[in-house]
This record gives sequence, structure tokens and C-alpha cells, in this order.
Amino acid sequence: MTPSRIMVCGGAGFVGSHLVDRLLAQGIEIDVVDNLSSGSLGNLSDARQQGGKLKFQHVDILGDSFAELVSLRRPDVVFVLNAFAPSNSQTTGALTAIASAIAVLEAARISGVSKVITTLPAKLLYGEVAVRDLPIKEGHMSESRSIPEIIARSIADAHSVYRDLSAVEYTVLATGHVYGPRQRAKDGVVAAFIDAHMNGQAPVVHGNGKQSRDFIFIDDVVDALVRSIDRAGGLVINVGTGEQITVRDVWKAVAGTSGVTPRTSAARPSDISRLAISPVRARIQLGWSPFTPFADGLAATRGAYTPSE
Repeated sequence: MTPSRIMVCGGAGFVGSHLVDRLLAQGIEIDVVDNLSSGSLGNLSDARQQGGKLKFQHVDILGDSFAELVSLRRPDVVFVLNAFAPSNSQTTGALTAIASAIAVLEAARISGVSKVITTLPAKLLYGEVAVRDLPIKEGHMSESRSIPEIIARSIADAHSVYRDLSAVEYTVLATGHVYGPRQRAKDGVVAAFIDAHMNGQAPVVHGNGKQSRDFIFIDDVVDALVRSIDRAGGLVINVGTGEQITVRDVWKAVAGTSGVTPRTSAARPSDISRLAISPVRARIQLGWSPFTPFADGLAATRGAYTPSE
């Protein structure tokens, strides 16, 4: 499938704006849908300069006008990149996330959208797993420990239901900890550490810093998103490196020999202690593998640093 028009929900956000840049470079007509609660028009400055077919729609997915917009614009594919924004990591935000996901799927059903592609945080989809089960393969889910975990899994299940009952094709991408240029300091540990280092401050580390994460660079994620347009229908696909890096080691990589010691804070409720997700299915179904080493991604992120809001 070669889509002529794509709708990107959350297209003014960190991940969304990078995806928009890539799609415009391929000559695809784009509708960006964003209520700017966490996104920014500044993230789309590069896209606007490209001179492609870009329309910005200041619309809330949960508003009455969203379904009307989908019906009017008739996109071939809808990306949902803001279902679980960092601000939706708690219970109230998670309830908004599932309502938004259902609103998109329902609008897609009514308007005959060919495919919905949604990103979900792997940490919520899989939860805490034993060391022996790392890197996590799709389908391996531990017992839920929080409402956001339950809801993230329900969102993935909802896509399957709409596919079975209403022929709405989908791909759900379970992403590791995405980092890169344009990420706000409050939305990711890499961005927070770079911001603290650039401002000569000590960052805050929740817990003991030994917790590990699967850090994946934004360019790698965008590549997986684009490949999902015509592949991996009806599947959950991991987008990660399969490797773990501790929070403590991230700070060492950022700060070097600065000698600044992070400030410690209590571990956050329901925070997981380790995460690494297997990219094997992505390699088979998408022809995708992670290609940016952490050191290179960190250098690119640092090089594009701008002061936090």
C-alpha cells in the first residue's frame, strides 16, 4: 500500500513531528491532529519549511469534531502517537488514553480508514518481568501491577477487536524508552539528564539508579513506524534494541568527568526495575532492526539541545 494521505495524531509532539518530517520527505500529504496539550508548533518548524502538503488541525481526539475531520479528510492511514504521552502515565491520564484510542478506532471504522498504527510504551504493556525472560518477546505479559498497565493492554486488545469485527487493520508498536532531539526534559530521562548537565545542575534519580531501560533513538523508531504502513497487519511489534542500560550509566555517559552527583529521590510507585524488548519479530515482519548505537544517539541529542521550557 502506498498511501496518498496520512493523519498523524500527536503530530506536534516529540515522536510525531519526526514522523511528519519523514513522511513529507516521501511526498505524502499529511494531516497533523494535535490539541497542543503536550506538543508544540515549534516541533513542526522543519516540516513547514519543507514546503510539502501539510495541514495542521488543532483538534482534540475526544472532541465531537474529530470523527467529522476523519470523514472529511479520508486518510489512508492514521497514526496514534499520543495515546500514552508521558503525562498519561497515571490512572487519570490512562483513562484518557483508552478513550482516545477507541475514538480513533471508531472514526476509522466509520470512514473506512485502511489502517491504524498505534504506539504503546513497552514498560506498560509488559510490566515487570523476571531476568530470565529478558529481552521480552511479544505476548509475554506479567501480572498487572497498575491501572495504566491494565489499560495499555486493553488498548492493544481493542485494536484486535476492531480488526475482527469491523475489518480495521492495525499494527501496535511496543516501544522502548525513546529519546532524541525535541524531547522535553520532563518527558524522558536522557533529555532530563542532558538538560541538567547543560545547566550545571544535579539531576534527580528516582530510586537507586540501577534500574535498566531499553533506550531506542528517535530515527530508529520513525523507521519502524514508516515500515508499519504496509506490513505487520494485526500484530504487536516490539521496537527496541534488546539491550539494557542503567539510569546510572546514562548519567555517566552524559556527564562524563564533570563530577556532579545526582540527587536521589524515592522510587516511583509501580516503576519497573528492568526492561529490554526483543526486536526479532520486527526484523521478520518489518525488515527492521535498531541501527543507532546509544553513544551516537546521545551525541545527536546533545548536539540538538535547546533549553527546556
